[in-house]
Order: sequence, then structure tokens, then C-alpha cells
Amino acid sequence: MKKAKVFSMFAFLFISVGTSQAQKVNYEWKQGEEGGYSYKYVSNDPTHSRFYTLKNGLTVILSPSKKEPRIQTYIATKAGSKTDPKDHTGLAHYLEHLLFKGTDRFGSLDWAKEKPLLDKIDGLYEDYNSTKDEAKRKAIYKEIDEVSGEAAKYAIANEYDKLMSNMGADGTNAFTSFEQTVYIEDIPNNVVDKYLAVQAERFRSPVFRLFHTELEAVYEEKNIGLDTDNRKAIEAMFEGLFPTNNYGQQTVLGTVEHLKNPSLKAIRAYFDAYYVPNNMGVIMSGDFDPTAMIKKVDAAFAYMQRKDVPPYNFAPEKPITSPIIKEVKGPNSEFLFLGFRFPGAATKDAQMLNLLGSILTNGSAGLIDLDLVKSQKLLGAGAFPYILKDYSMLILQGNPSQGQSLDQVKELLLAELAKLRKGDFSEDLITSIVNNERKSQIARNDSYQSRAEELMGAFTSELDWANELRNTDWLATVTKKDIVDFANKYLNDQNYVAIYKRQGVDENVVKVVKPEITPVTVNREAQSEFLTKVNAMPEEEIKPVWLDYSKDIQKSSSHGVDVLAVENKDNELFSLVYRFPLGSWNNRLLGLATGYLEFLGTKEKSSEQFSKDFYKLASDFSVSAGNEETTVSIAGLDRNFEASVALIQDLLRNCVADQSAFDAYIGRLKKSRVNAKENKDAIMNGLKAYAKYGAKNPFNYTFTDAELDQLKAGDLVQALHDLSKTKHTVLYFGPKKVAQLTAALPALKVGAGAFVTIPQGTSFKELATTENQVLFSNYNMKQADIFWFRNSDTYNAALTPTVSLFNSYFGGGMGSIVFQTIRESKALAYSTYAFYGAPYKKENHYTVGAYVGTQSDKFMDAIKGMNELIDVLPESSKSFETAKISLMKSIASERITNTGILNSYLAAERLGNQTDIRRSVYEKIPALTFADVNTFHKKEFSKKPYIYCIVADESGLKADDLKNLGQFKKLTLAEIFGY
Repeated sequence: MKKAKVFSMFAFLFISVGTSQAQKVNYEWKQGEEGGYSYKYVSNDPTHSRFYTLKNGLTVILSPSKKEPRIQTYIATKAGSKTDPKDHTGLAHYLEHLLFKGTDRFGSLDWAKEKPLLDKIDGLYEDYNSTKDEAKRKAIYKEIDEVSGEAAKYAIANEYDKLMSNMGADGTNAFTSFEQTVYIEDIPNNVVDKYLAVQAERFRSPVFRLFHTELEAVYEEKNIGLDTDNRKAIEAMFEGLFPTNNYGQQTVLGTVEHLKNPSLKAIRAYFDAYYVPNNMGVIMSGDFDPTAMIKKVDAAFAYMQRKDVPPYNFAPEKPITSPIIKEVKGPNSEFLFLGFRFPGAATKDAQMLNLLGSILTNGSAGLIDLDLVKSQKLLGAGAFPYILKDYSMLILQGNPSQGQSLDQVKELLLAELAKLRKGDFSEDLITSIVNNERKSQIARNDSYQSRAEELMGAFTSELDWANELRNTDWLATVTKKDIVDFANKYLNDQNYVAIYKRQGVDENVVKVVKPEITPVTVNREAQSEFLTKVNAMPEEEIKPVWLDYSKDIQKSSSHGVDVLAVENKDNELFSLVYRFPLGSWNNRLLGLATGYLEFLGTKEKSSEQFSKDFYKLASDFSVSAGNEETTVSIAGLDRNFEASVALIQDLLRNCVADQSAFDAYIGRLKKSRVNAKENKDAIMNGLKAYAKYGAKNPFNYTFTDAELDQLKAGDLVQALHDLSKTKHTVLYFGPKKVAQLTAALPALKVGAGAFVTIPQGTSFKELATTENQVLFSNYNMKQADIFWFRNSDTYNAALTPTVSLFNSYFGGGMGSIVFQTIRESKALAYSTYAFYGAPYKKENHYTVGAYVGTQSDKFMDAIKGMNELIDVLPESSKSFETAKISLMKSIASERITNTGILNSYLAAERLGNQTDIRRSVYEKIPALTFADVNTFHKKEFSKKPYIYCIVADESGLKADDLKNLGQFKKLTLAEIFGY
């Protein structure tokens, strides 16, 4: 989905080459020239990026790699919500949506007939904006709706998505943030010419067609935001930190008043001002020749003309001299934010802020990690740097444990900052951060997406890439005194903003009310001449590569257990998983025990010391219990493999009960269970489990509070010790060959004797869906979440090609029948989808599922709209062919690598498949027809009973509407959660 980001999640970290004693690497800008184009690059850059500036000012950043035949692309504009006009906030985000609607060359059946109608709509919106009388406004909007319906007859909805789907693109998306709007595609590397033709045309002269239905999607997005406590709290934080800068004065989604009064003329003026080549960047990472690629990019975008960009000027923020306190209310559980202001992205202080953030929170050994999370003083806590161009922030979050007030949370967080200012931390922590960053950078460089995202973020924040690479050497020079001085400069007990997120009804929320919209024509069968030409452009065939489990996985045994290994030939990262064939269904204590392990040590070593030791090794570990299997995982650098394995085995085998940690753990668990009942997504998951299994299901198979009170710490520890004595499978991905691995891997179970017997445990039967039912849970929200559920047949591998094609055509993306109908034509939802879901293992059943998130006043319209699609599958030969081509090209260019090979093998094993199922899909899809898919739809979807899982505010719905859907049952939270 095309979504807005509340703030840039990108924070520049430090590229590490080892410990602080490691030899410095020289990162210097160099000049290169090849193929008639000059470019800059940084010596020793692990991303091998080339930085071009074309004659018209367009920045092009190319980062080549040969890992798989695909390319991750970002087209970024350095403009976002902070450059929205004051009287049209949310405009940049509107524009982002509209840049998927096409131009005069695509997206239109007859531009000559469509244009006059669109011009009339422009004028009507201007009249609408300037009119205050509600009756007149309603009359104008009725005319907008009528003219829009006429204009839609000449529009081709979602033609952009069809163009990209025909290329085999994945991840078609876009986002708007404070100072960037970014358009995202992941394409096969043989369709570059097609991709560039579409992107160049897209930005040439966009046409804002189908505006009022897209406007309704933005309304829905805003209403979703009004139901999201975290978003409201973040917006309040920015408002407090930035009373002068537009970071705080304007939100990404804009105000309700401005959303209700859009101006197409203002949106077009914004596009003309900011979407110019010297304000834009094309960033690519993947399998391509940069010399050939730059010629193609230049040819595609040479038409764009340089133009001066309006400067963004802001008055500096005044220092915060006393705490600024704000409150936000919402249905979710309480939490606290503390925010501190710092200089912007290009400063050394922003780089120091990232280091300071890691000292506070790094997931293992930070001050907050150890003092507040590991010690269980809070239910959850963390410190998060946010780096933006004008200013940066440090935001601390704290979630109270049972019986704690938000004021107590605040004092605990402030106490950690006091420790930082006093230097109450080990200087070794800096070295550990270096080691962990080295590992993280290797992983990021291994991903096309991560590389492109970092380069894109540097471009939009106007950062010097060489300086970013030099941060490793700089980090090695930072001393404890530097950090203490920095903390004392920027962090004190007076210069913060505190957001108290209280639980309750927010009386100030005014949702965007649904306008009267007549469904518009979507012209599924139509296609423009431009689309035909692009599809006809030549492309070299990419041959698919199938996994051969007998060759791609090395199999062995060690100490009586099976070992499955895949060699990492690219770098020194490893991951090791102990996979046990038992879970919480076998032993209810396992889920609690694996969570308790985080707070345990041994007789020789404390829990805190284990965390520090793992972090020093740059190793991560996790232990989790599912329904039917439990995993113990570690990941890190191969040089530390033996030490990491020794640590996890020691902890699992020799952990000892800690009564105080147990008491705190149970208390926090009770609080988290209360919080879960206040989360609408958790409630919906409970309804789905109820629909699948009935009143007694895996979701509510848990302990009551009374049962928790009877538990003993020793019982959980015994469950962990038994786990270490249980037969398991070892899964390994890393540089070692299997013989080296088995030689280096000690047994997890020590001592003589057989492995412990796995208890039979509880099993849950998936129930046949025999009649229409409604499972309802009341929740204070503006939206209504509706999920259609049905259990179908057990697994049949022969169905996989048909299922794959059906999902792609019917409900799998923005070009699907469901999305086009529910969102594009009828404007009933921001988010909607449908699917036929494969089971986890061959004994399980397929799941028929569909979802609409809509406003309560459109509830029955949304139900009716989805039911029509469930009962009768619309036929579109063009959309069907697009779905087929997209699936074929995606499979052909997909390369399953690394741990994905092991995961693919395990999934095949669970389903009883001996080979890579993708091959069957690829070979059989060409022969499938719409008749095949329609027959499948009639058998599995049409005229079938469904269970409607609904989370909504019952005061906004009609009781008779709910009861008419099927046998109605309003579930209590105790019935859903089991406690």
C-alpha cells in the first residue's frame, strides 16, 4: 500500500571494521570517468557506489552487485510535509498518491475527452474550498461526484500498477515523510528499459485523475491515524519539540480541515516547484553495469529542466528551559515518551547522538537494556535517535509495569540519563558497539534494499557519503569523556518534552466524515497505447533457478542429532538454530519458560553478564516457543562462533531459578496480558483463532491469573533444562563447511542416556465452517476492521499453481480485482485484500480470508462490496494476463539464498513436498486459463458460509446489520484471551 511515514526511520549508523584498535581505512572522494560520464566515488566504499550529477542537475546513485538478477530502486524528491503550504497541509502526501494515476499518455482511454472534465473538476474544487455555506458545499460536491463519474469513463484505473506488474516488479510503494517523498520499485534487471520509460513518463506531466476516490483513501488513512495512539503521541512530541519548525507545526497527513478542502491547483503548483531534476535523485542497487545504466537513466530523464527550488527557511528553535508536558488519550495501554532536541543530520553532534543512543539501548547491554528491561523495572523501555535534516531527536519510551504510574516511569528514565551524565558505564561498551556495528554493516551491504535505502537517506538529508563511511574511524576515537560531555551538554532534567499517553476516550478526535461518492468505472479491460508499447519493448529472458535440496543443503549428524547446513560464501556472518519438535501445545510451561530465560543466569554468571558477553561478541540470541516447535537461535561473526555457542549452551543447560526475577516476570506478564486486551490487532487475532478452532483454541490456551500465581520458578527452569536434553535438529548458515561445523559444534545434551521423551500434549482441531457467523468485539475506534474467514480443505500440492495465480489476480496487490473494486472504484477502504492461504503443514486446512478496514458509516457498503466479489469473480482478460506475467517474472528472477534455503526446505518438508514447489508453479501457470481460476473461485469462495470477525465500536453500527450477517456472538475479552 502507498503509505505515509510519520518520520524517517532511517538513522545513519557507523560502519565498523573491528575493534577500536583496528587499522583505519581511507575513505576519500575520487573522480572517475567511463562511457563518456564522469562520476564521484569513495575509496574503499563497500557498496561500490557511483555518484553522478547529470547536466540538468539530477542525482543518480548506482550501487552494483551480482547477488541476484534484480534491482532495488528509489526515486526520491527532497520535499515532504515540512514544505507543504501552510493552508494546504498534507499536500505532499496527496501528491504521492496522485503520482500513481498516470499522465496524458497512460491511464487514459481518450485524453481529449477526459481533459475538459478534469479541468472542470479542478474548478469545482476551488469553488468548494472557497464556499463556507454547508448546503452549497454539499451541492458542489454532488456536482464533483457527477463530473468525476463522467471523467472516470475515460480513465484506466491502476494502469501504473499494471505496467509494473507486467515487468515482474515487487514492492510497488511510496512514502512521504518530513522532507522526502520516495517512490519504490524492486524490478528484475532485464526490464530496466521498460522501468525507465514508465518512470520518466510518470514524472513528465502527471494527471490527477480519479481524485475524489483517492481522496477518500487518504481520508481513511487519516482516520486510521486517529485510531493509532503511537502516531498521535509522536505528533504531540514533534509539536512540543518544534514549535517553530514545520516538523512540529505540520503533520505528514495534514489537518482534517485541510484534507476536507483540497486544491488540485495547489497540488499541481507544488509538483511544479519541487519535482525538478536538481531536487530529485534516482538510486539503484542491484545487478547491473553502472556504465550502461547511467546512459539509460540520462536518456530517460534528459527532458527534465533544472529550476530553482523554493528555499525552506525557519527560525531556530528557542532552548527548552523547563519540561513541556502534553497528554494524549486513546484506547491502548499507557506509555510515556520523553524527547530531547539535537542538531541536524549533517552535524557531528547527530553522529554522536547515534552512539549515545546505542549506549542507552542496543537490545542487549545498554544502560536502559540492563537497568530497566533486564532488571524488569519497566514492562518495556528504549531510547531511539531520530535524525532529520534540520534537527535530530532522542526519544525515550517507557511502558509501566503493574501498579506503576507514568510519573514513576519518567523518573526511572531520567535516572538513566543521570547515569549517562555521570559516566556510570563501562568504556568497553564503546568497543562492543563497534563490533556489533561491523556485523550490522556486513548484513546491510548484503541487501539491495538496505544499500539503496542508506544511499537514498544520505541524498535526501544532504549528507556527505565519505563522512558517513569515515564514522568508523571517528567512532574509534570517541572516549568515555566525550560521551559524558555530550550528555551533559544536551540532556538534563529540564530540557525535555514529555508525552503522557493516557488510556481513555479522546474527545478531541474528529474523524474525516465520509462524503457521498458514487462508484466509478475502473475499465479493467482497457489499456493505453503507451502500455502496449512498453510491454512490447524487448527484454532478455531470465532463466529461473530452482533449489535442489539434495545439493543446496549439506546434511550430516552430530552427537546424535541431524545437522542441515548451507555455506555462506559471501561473508563471515553465521546463524545457528536448535530446532526442537515440541512447543507450548506439548508443554504450556514452555512459552513462559523461554520468556523467563532472558532474566536468568547460572551459578557462575549473572543474567546481566550473559547479555554483556553476547554483545561483546557481536552475537544475538533468541529463544522462542511456538505451538508445535521451539527454537534457540544465535547469530554473529564466524570468528566468535565457538564462544557464542558455548555461551548459549551454558545458559540453556545451567540456568538457575531466580525468585525475585520470577516474581517480577509474572507481574510484568500480567500487565502485558492486560495491555493485549487493549490492542485491537491482538483482539482480531483472537477472533480469527476462535473462527478457526472454536471456543477452545491456541490463542486462549494459556494460564489464568490464578494459575500463574501457583507457578514456581523451578518449574520453568526445569522445562528449559529438559529442552537442552531433547532431540533436535541443528540448522546452520555460515562460512563453515558441514565437516568443519560438526567438528566445532559441541553437544547440547551432556552426559549419557537417551534424549528426554516429548510429551504428547494438547492438539486443536480446525473446525469446518458450516454456517454464517459473526464474532464481534467492541472497541473504541473510528474504523471498523472486518475479516472474512473460512476453513477449507487440507493441503494439495497440485493446487499450488492455481492458488498462486488466483491470489495474484483476485486479491494480492494494488492491481488486483479486490483492490481495484473496493478502493479504486467504490472508495470503501484504504486497506483491503483477499487470499486463499496455504496451511502450515499438510495435515492442516487452507484458509479463505478477506479483509476490509473501513469507516463505520461505510460498514455495510464494504460488507456488500466484498461479498459481491466473493460470490462472483469479475473477469478481466487483461488483468488476468498481467497477473500471470507478473507471477512468472517474479519467480524467474527470484533467488532463494542464505537461510532462505533452509526455510524453504523445512516448509517443503512440513507440506510433504520433495522439491522446490516454485518449479511446478512456473511450469504450469502458462497453461492455466481464467476458466480454471473461476472454477476454483466457485468451489472455494462463492456461496460459501463465512465467519465475520469484526472489531468495531458498536455504537457506530446497527445491531440488525450485524445479526443479519449470520449467527451473532459478541465475545467478551475473557472468552477471546482465556484469562
